[in-house]
Amino acid sequence: MRNFVVLAFVLLIGIQAEAQVKVSPGLRGGLNISTLSNIDDNSSKTDFYVGGLVNIKFNRFFSVQPELNYSRQGDEGRYFENGRYYSEKYELNYITLGAVAKFNFNGGGFHLLAGPSLDLKVSDNYINTKPEDYDLSFVGGVGYTLPNGLTFEARFKQGLIDIYGYDGIDDGYYYDQVILNQVFQLGISYTFKTK
Repeated sequence: MRNFVVLAFVLLIGIQAEAQVKVSPGLRGGLNISTLSNIDDNSSKTDFYVGGLVNIKFNRFFSVQPELNYSRQGDEGRYFENGRYYSEKYELNYITLGAVAKFNFNGGGFHLLAGPSLDLKVSDNYINTKPEDYDLSFVGGVGYTLPNGLTFEARFKQGLIDIYGYDGIDDGYYYDQVILNQVFQLGISYTFKTK
């Protein structure tokens, strides 16, 4: 009988906790301003990202948001050939699997966010070199969510793996020479109301 009471108590608490968690699917998209670190004469490239999300709200102060996105990154490089400079946009396009933790101030719309992202390369336009097929990134940012579920966010995404696989020690390279993805994102998202 005692085991039954304990089991019923645990189930009741689990059901009560489940009732407080709110899960809302959504869509997101926006502007990418990307570059690659430690490359001379390069500039940022403007492109886009688009994807989906699931916002898991534990209470009015904290939620976790898994995300699946298509993100067009890279940079615009310059090279010298036949006596003149040329520019070319270098494409690094990823499917990103991420999860950000969102901290709402006073339970309101303004929030800070941070979390990891695993980026799987789906295409690139590099001719003489072959960039890595994946990247691990860290995302941080701020945002504001309106009561109707529309959210505006600014994020910075820092890659942690050299696009050519150098670890900063081998092959005569140092940490200040590794080439990392860096992306500033401005975007909107919408989470659908669920009952």
